[in-house]
Order: sequence, then structure tokens, then C-alpha cells
Amino acid sequence: MEKQHSHSHSHFGDLTKQTTKRISISLFLTLAFVGFEALAGIWGNSLALLSDAGHNLTDVIALGLSWYAIRLSTQPANRNKTFGYHRAGILTALLNSTTLVFVAGYIFYEAYQRFISPPEVNSSILIGVGIIAFLINAGTAWLVQRGSEHDLNLRSAFVHLMGDVFSTIGAVIAGIIIYFTGLNWLDPLVSVLIGLLILWNAWGILKETVDILLESTPRDVDTDKLVSNLMTVNGVKGVHDLHVWSITQSLRALSAHILTDDVSISNGATIQKEINEIISHQYNIGHATLQLECVGCEPDLLYCDIVESHNHEHSHE
Repeated sequence: MEKQHSHSHSHFGDLTKQTTKRISISLFLTLAFVGFEALAGIWGNSLALLSDAGHNLTDVIALGLSWYAIRLSTQPANRNKTFGYHRAGILTALLNSTTLVFVAGYIFYEAYQRFISPPEVNSSILIGVGIIAFLINAGTAWLVQRGSEHDLNLRSAFVHLMGDVFSTIGAVIAGIIIYFTGLNWLDPLVSVLIGLLILWNAWGILKETVDILLESTPRDVDTDKLVSNLMTVNGVKGVHDLHVWSITQSLRALSAHILTDDVSISNGATIQKEINEIISHQYNIGHATLQLECVGCEPDLLYCDIVESHNHEHSHE
């Protein structure tokens, strides 16, 4: 058992090293490109390139914070941080998504100024730099993508980078149309579309991080169904004072009071084992605190209130 735990810890450490290495490469490439794209945007008088450079700069910050959060999350738990530093990634995702909102606001402001008085745009520079930007952004996004579906910290960095991928595509298309038509107002229009895309991505991450920080029930967990599943365990007579929350996107916890008959400790352990198997396999809950109580104990009213409120809502539908 100890050997298996050691192997698991070693595997986790290897994955962490691989992830931080990929983020480091993405960070270096993105930082180098920010300066190049900003100079090109000034030279070509293109807000689309300048706004994309600004977004890329937030990517540098996002990648740096994500790198630090991953390193921090590997630190062991201690008496002051009994859950360890897993929430560092959630705080980073919150900060990253908030910066996306401010970047979008700045882009909207600059686009408004250019709609009023659209300057001439060097479409050749816009197209050339846009193609290079697309290749850089697509490459860095690919480096960060692995594991992002299960890690909100990585996903916030990945969304930053994918926002750049789509925005550079838009900049190239705008440059081509401006080259043939001379419609310079397309440059700020593309910037507005980039800003809307950034806001849409930021809102999804922001909403999920706030849910986790408020310790809300994960959206894919139906508490009524969960209780029904627990009631199927032999020996379980009732469930109350139920709490389900997330430490991170992939680390979930549960606490509950379980009503049983006046059973022995060994029988109680069997009940707990069956409950843990259900919540682990069906709800991906890896950390559970179960308090067994014999029938006749006065239940806490918390979950009773939840059930009554739920039933009341359905009776008025």
C-alpha cells in the first residue's frame, strides 16, 4: 500500500513538472511576442493588433500566476492549511478572469474612439503580424490545453490563449478586407468582437470560481438524487445535515449525518464504505465526512429545510 502511494505521489510530481515546463515555454513565447506585436500595432496604426497585444500581455500575467499556483498547490498540508494550497489555483482563475473583463472594457473604449474617427490602417502589417500571432497563440494554447478540462486554473490560462487565437483570426480577416476595400472602420469592429469573446469566456470562468469559493453544490450534483442513492445502502434510514462542495474543480468534499439502527462499529464501517463507493463512482466526491446517528436522534433542520423548500417550489409549478 505504501509502495502504491509512493508511486502515485511520484506520478503526480512528474505531471506537475511537465505542466510547469509547458507553461514556462508558453510564457516565454508569449512575452517575446507581446513586444513585437505592440510595435507592429503602433507602426501599422492598428487597434486590432494593439488590443491583441494588450490581451497577450494579460496572458503573460495569467500564465505566470498559473505557473506559481501549480507550484504552490504541490506544497503539503499543514496545521494552518489542513486542505493544503489547492485553492491557490481557484484564486488565480478568479484573478485571471477578472483581468479579462478589464481588458475587454479598455478595448471597447478604444474601439469607440476609433469608430468616431477611424484612422488609416496598414493592412499588410495587420495581415502579416496576425498570421504570426495566430501561429504563436495556437502553439502556446496547445501546450497549456492538456489537463485544462479538469483544472480551473489551467482552463483560465487556456481561455486567455484561445481568446487570442480567435482574435488573431479576426484581425487577419479584417486586414484582408481592409486591403481590398479600404474600410478602416473594420479594424475597431473586429476589436469589439474580440472584446465580446473575451467577456463571454471570462464570465464562464468567473461564475465557476465564485461558485467554488462560495462552496456551492457542484452543478452536476443533484442533491435529491444523491440522497435517494444513499438511502439504497443497506442500513441507512435517513440522511440530513448534508453539504456538498468543491475545494477545486476536480476535488470535491461531502459531509452528512447518516441515520441508522443501533448497529455495531463494524457494521457502521460497512455502511460508510458503501456510501463512499457510491459518492466516489457516481459523483466524483473524493473526501467525505460521515457522522452515523441511531434512529431517534433529532435531525438537524438544514437538509429538512432544503427538501421542504424544494417540495414547496414543485407544488407551485
